[in-house]
Amino acid sequence: MKKLKILLAFLITMIWDLPALNAQEKDAAVLQQMFDTKNFIFKAETVNPQSGRTRQLTQEYDLTITRDKIVCFLPYYGRAFSAPVSSEGGIKFTSIDFGYEVKQVKKGWEITMVPKDVTDVHQMYLTAFTNGKATLQVTSNNRQNISFNGYVDKGKDVEKKAF
Repeated sequence: MKKLKILLAFLITMIWDLPALNAQEKDAAVLQQMFDTKNFIFKAETVNPQSGRTRQLTQEYDLTITRDKIVCFLPYYGRAFSAPVSSEGGIKFTSIDFGYEVKQVKKGWEITMVPKDVTDVHQMYLTAFTNGKATLQVTSNNRQNISFNGYVDKGKDVEKKAF
């Protein structure tokens, strides 16, 4: 009788948790589709400079990836090895010629983006997890590396202004 109660409790627990498991699988499938179709936005919440302290971002900064371009609007804190050409700070660019590779790993995805028509940014490396949280590392030719923590969201078909 005791074994029957334990088995019954186990089955009820499994049935109760089934919708939560299906929701996680659905979210992972949605994320996989966003990464495969190159239609997502990384929204930065914190910035981690190579030298200095982690900072919470109070403004909206993001990296938008579409099938045919990358639009980057991110802040920069750190050391530059050469003076920037423009007077604007931050990591701001639009790239229409870029390499893009997605690799699924145990806990999520690793996405490598290499803008070929941008002189300052060498490579962008996004690690996204199944819960939607993500980390973006930016390797630069003329500045110290920097990373951002945030989350990924569905892409929008809204044009952003070019920088």
